[in-house]
Amino acid sequence: MDKEYLEHVKKQLEKKLNSHRYVHTLGVMYTAASLAMRYDCDVEAAMKAGLLHDCAKCIPNKEKISLCEKQGISISDVELANPGLLHAKLGAYLAESEYGIQDKEILHAIEVHTTGCPEMTLLDKIIYIADFMEPYRDEAPNLSDVRALAFVDLDACLFRILKDTMKYLQSKKAPVDSMTETTYDYYKQYMKTRKGEQLCKD
Repeated sequence: MDKEYLEHVKKQLEKKLNSHRYVHTLGVMYTAASLAMRYDCDVEAAMKAGLLHDCAKCIPNKEKISLCEKQGISISDVELANPGLLHAKLGAYLAESEYGIQDKEILHAIEVHTTGCPEMTLLDKIIYIADFMEPYRDEAPNLSDVRALAFVDLDACLFRILKDTMKYLQSKKAPVDSMTETTYDYYKQYMKTRKGEQLCKD
């Protein structure tokens, strides 16, 4: 475990994030570590991805757009209307360029932690779920159910979050990122297939 690196990055992030976001970041890091231990994932990778997942969150929105344009990072219409969504893509870029992360799996987990994607890796799922349910979260829907499910069935937990997120966005008539929708559709079908396979076994 590269403790020196983690402590160094913590100090850097404490300067760049507001206090609420910094506390959330630590919560995600430790929740990701717990899930990684449960599901036999690389704990250090989970901690690094959890620590850096929101490294671009507190950059002003205009600057997010400017940085993405400068680095050739694609911006969808939904992201242009809601620049806060860009923090995941931009965070992956900064994790590599400013924080020295070379591991592509860690960078990918940071990049997809808000929208998910089809065929998520184990680390992708862990960061996505940890971000939703870390201990300081108190407003997300069905948190107690999600937290219980996370340590029993990771895929079922992932789909529960996707389903609740879609329902919440639709109830608010908020724009839905196309990748969030694609991810939801993918895992809806995946869970149906898995259920069918289980029934065949029974």
